[in-house]
Order: sequence, then C-alpha cells, then structure tokens
Amino acid sequence: MREWFRAHRPLVAGAAVLVLGAVVVLIVALLRATPGRPVATPSSTPVTTMTPASGSSTTTTTTAPMATTSRTTTGRTTTTAPPPPPFPESLRGKDISRLPTDRKVVALTFDAGANAAGLPSILRALADQHVRATFFFTGNFAQADPGSVQAILTAGHRVGNHSMTHPYLTRLPDNEISGELARAEQVLMRTGSDPRPLFRFPYGDRDARAIAAVNSQGYVPVRWTVDTLGWQGTSGGGSARRVVDRTIEALQPGEIVLMHIGSHPEDGSTLDADALPDLIAAVRARGYDFVTLDALLGDGSAG
Repeated sequence: MREWFRAHRPLVAGAAVLVLGAVVVLIVALLRATPGRPVATPSSTPVTTMTPASGSSTTTTTTAPMATTSRTTTGRTTTTAPPPPPFPESLRGKDISRLPTDRKVVALTFDAGANAAGLPSILRALADQHVRATFFFTGNFAQADPGSVQAILTAGHRVGNHSMTHPYLTRLPDNEISGELARAEQVLMRTGSDPRPLFRFPYGDRDARAIAAVNSQGYVPVRWTVDTLGWQGTSGGGSARRVVDRTIEALQPGEIVLMHIGSHPEDGSTLDADALPDLIAAVRARGYDFVTLDALLGDGSAG
C-alpha cells in the first residue's frame, strides 16, 4: 500500500484539493443564505472627497435618493417622479395681473428671450437701489447665454419660466405646451436656477385651456398690470420718459411691471434699462417698495 501511495502521490493530492474546494464553496453558500445577514445596499456608495485646506482625501458613504415605487394590481412595479412644488390653490385657473395685496408694493419683472444688451445696466441699477426683481427666461435664451442667467442668480434675483421657444401657446396642443415648459425647465435647472412655479405666457397669449395646461405642469401664470412698451424702441415712438410715466400712471398696490432686458432689433435702444433708475426713484417717492413674484407664494421680500 505504501508503495502505491508513493507512486500515486500527485493524484491523491489533486483529489484532496478538489474536495477541500467543494467544502469551502458549500460553506460560503450556506452563509449567504442565512436570514438576517447584513448586506450592502446599492444606494450606499463610497465617495472620496478632498479637504481644501489640507489637500488630503477622505472616504465617506453617501446614500443616493431613491425614487418612490408602487406595485400595480398586475404585480408590475412602477416609478413615480417627485411631484411639482405646490402653489396656492386660489391661483389655479388664473393668469395673475396684480399681486393680491393692499400693501404699497410693486413687482418689477423682466422678460428675456432675445438678447441681453440692457442687462448690465439693469443689474447695476437694481443693485444700487437694493431692489430685487423677477426675470422670465426662455429655454433658448438660457441655453445660448448661461452667463447672463448666472449673473442674475448671483445678484439674488428670482427666475421664472418663459417657455422653450417663445411660441403662441394657444395654437399648440396640450402635450406641446407641456413640452415647452418642461424643456425650458430642464435648461434652467442646468444653470442652477429653479423657475418653478412661476411662468409667463409668450406674447401674453393665453386662454383657459392653455392656463389649465400650465397649471398641470405645476406652474402659475403671471401676466402684468402695466407694459412699459420699452420694447417698442425709439423707432416705435418710445422713450425712457414714457416708460416711467406708464408705470406711474398705473401705480397701485401689487402692481406688476413688464419690462425687457434686450435691445430693439432695429434701432438698438434699451429703453427699459435706461429708464430703470428714474422709475425706481419715482415709485419710491410715492411711498412704494419692491417685491419679487414670490410674494404670490407668501414669501416675496421687499428691497
């Protein structure tokens, strides 16, 4: 027998290794099947961060946000997107033309869809007078000029949605209206701004159906009390003086003023920007202060 083992030693050793490996595999399988054994969740992900002061790296574990899931009667699991932020139910079905308040406050609003020729002057005047305003961007504008969006955000102003391409929304079916808002929202979110729930109809073109479609996307439409008509330019008979006069003639608690940040496409004038310092002074001289359109939601701030 001793001679047989000596002659077949490699074969015996190989068989022993195979048996030992099978035992190890069986033990691992039994451990994995044991109830209550802690397992790593896929939402916990190690993230390495750098400490700016020292340059050293540390590893932390962050938990990714998980979508809400539900199971249907057929047993299929569906994922539900987070709901849009709420707005007061009293605003549903309306295109707001004045803040619902008796306070002597005015909301300055600026539409941005063409160019930003007047923006530096506008931001300078708002900063000098400590006034916050609301800016409505088209997605196309924000996509082409994200720097202007960032400048407005950095200055502390409010942003709203003005559609993606600035079409006449009453001429579009509901799904295309929703698409216009959704695409513009995505572009603005990428710039770091959240336009929800403020929306302005391009050209002021709206009807009950379009308003309902906008509401269904979590937005409340905001119109204006007075249009300064600065967008008509000098070639259309406009002037900075007329911008101020129209605003003061319509002055009332909760007034919403429509202005634009761009220049006239032909004469290059920027009447709203030119008039802004005198406009702010004239409004304050009559005992009024300024708020953003967040006042509609109960948290607009003066100054």
